[in-house]
Order: sequence, then C-alpha cells, then structure tokens
Amino acid sequence: MTGHLAGHEESGDAGRPRGRRSTVLKIAGLTLAGLLVLAAGAAGLAYWHLDSNIKSVDIDQALGDDRPAKGVTTPSSSASASASPLPTGSLNILVLGSDSRSGKENKALGGGSSSGARSDTAMVVHIDAGRKKATIVSIPRDTLVTRPSCPLKSGGSTAVAYNAMFNSAYSVGGPVCAVKTVESITNVRMDHYIEIDFAGFAKLVNALGGVTVTTDEDIDDDDSHLHLKAGTHHLTGKQALALARTRHGIGDGSDLGRIGLQQKLVKALLEQMASTNLLTDPAKLYEVAQAVTSSLTTDTGLDSISELVGLGRSLESLSSDSVKTVTMPVVTAPSDPNRVVAKEPAASELWESLK
Repeated sequence: MTGHLAGHEESGDAGRPRGRRSTVLKIAGLTLAGLLVLAAGAAGLAYWHLDSNIKSVDIDQALGDDRPAKGVTTPSSSASASASPLPTGSLNILVLGSDSRSGKENKALGGGSSSGARSDTAMVVHIDAGRKKATIVSIPRDTLVTRPSCPLKSGGSTAVAYNAMFNSAYSVGGPVCAVKTVESITNVRMDHYIEIDFAGFAKLVNALGGVTVTTDEDIDDDDSHLHLKAGTHHLTGKQALALARTRHGIGDGSDLGRIGLQQKLVKALLEQMASTNLLTDPAKLYEVAQAVTSSLTTDTGLDSISELVGLGRSLESLSSDSVKTVTMPVVTAPSDPNRVVAKEPAASELWESLK
C-alpha cells in the first residue's frame, strides 16, 4: 500500500491543490455538465416528468444549526434588472456516486440492495467566489475517520464510531450522515448534496452512444468484471461504469489509482457530450436529460429543474482549464496497511483553503 503515502500530492505545497488542465471527476462532471443540458428543450409535460424524477433529502432540517458556518452568497452585479440575479458567492457541494438504489438494473451492474448501500465515490466540489474557478477534492473511501453521531429517519441517532471507514457513513445514515461526516472531518459547510447511482451513470453513457477512453495499462479485474488491454476502447455504459469502479486490476489496488481512471473517463465523457449536438436533436436531448434526472438525489435546495439550471447558469464562466483536481492528502493507517488516514497538517491546510 505504498501508493497511499503521498496520495496525489507531492512535497512542496503542504497539501494545497495545484493547477492543471483537467476536468472534474466522474460524478461532478456528469451532474454539473448535465445541468446545462437540461436548460434547453424541456417544457410542458416533459419538464414536469424530468422535475419529478429528482429525489431529495432535507439535509438542513435533519442537521439543524450544529454545523460549520455558511459561506456568503452574493447576487451578480451584472445581472439585468429584469432577470433573477445569479449568485456569485463561494459554494461547496458534496458529490457522491453510490450503489444505493435497489432493483434489477443496479444489481446487474454490481449495485447494492436497500440494506447494503455504499458510497463508491466521494468528492467535495468547491467553487470559488465569483464562480470562475473550482477545486475538486476526492476523499478516498478507505480513509479511517471518526464518524459522528448521525440522526436517523426512523428516529434516534447512530453512535459515534472511531476508526470507521469513511464510506460507512452513507451505509449507516444515508446522505445526512455522509454530509455530517464530511463536515466533521473538514470543518467546511456543505451547501449542497448531489448523488448519482450506478444505473443512471450507465444509462447516460449509453444515451450518448458510448464513450472512447485510452488506458495506459492492461486492466484485469474480476471484481468489476472489466478486462481491457492497454489502448483505445469505445465503452458501453456498463463497461464505463466498470472502469470507474475498478481498483484491483490497476496499480497497487488502492482507491488512488481508481481516482485517476475516473478523471480520464469524465474527460472523455464530456468530450463525447460536446461532439454530440444535443441541442439540435430533441429526442437525444430528452434521453440524456432523463438519464441524468432519474439517477439524481439532491438536497432540497437543488431538487427541481429550475434550481439545477440556476446553478448551471451561475457556472457559465467556469471552464475546465479553471478546475483543479486533488485527492485529500493521506498516509497508510498505522492500524491497518489496507486503510489510510488524513495526512496532517496537509489535509487540514487543504480544507482551510476551501473556506
């Protein structure tokens, strides 16, 4: 597990993210790029149907006031008097990829049942004030953390858990506990929550006609059912999902290698979106919008098409060149060579830079 020692940060900057020409990670790319797609062509019954697809959780009500302070959100001074002003303040969004949805589709893709939910991918998407720059911080799911007591929908709360796997928060308490755990370890307020599931991701790739990805090494992973030779491949939705999930067939088998593949996959997926002229093909546009919305769970502040499109419009000046990607600095856990813990003070300095 030596690959855990440095994470994706190298010496010299105390864990702060470095600029590089990159696009966002898997889930952030799918949702934030997909939001702008939804703005065109959705009207009448189609608009209502897409709107009703989105599931939501009232994070604010569940967690109350015992949370990090909110950032300041200010309207854009350039907004016209007749238009609703767009917010320009900084924003933090917890984005999860999960196998939480039960059903035949997810089970066929390797998803969990209603009693075995997990968060396979976790990222904090930080958008700077002005909304022209962003930082995407990936949190390895193997990270050992102190999981705080979380409220349960059925009443009561979970017990505090020490040296718990980071992704266990979602398993025991769903989105609410995932948000509370991230806020506990980062001391950064999560303004929004977005979750996408296995089947929705695969459907989106299929709706776009697949995605072309070049791999640098052979991938031979029985767990994700993916077997690819190094080279260029045009992947179906099921294969693309397997690529995003694979870990045992590459590198040292850690979550860090998988994160690199996810970056490559999303760049290819966004290029596929750009090459598919959705705005001139209403049927294809609706198919893509249906795939995105039917796979989403959000907080109540983003649970409608209008709110999602408003977020997308506020990000129109954000280009991929202005997005930094970084993994939370980690080291091998002293208690378990197969787990990691936050590398201090680098991790705390990283989170502080996002406030």
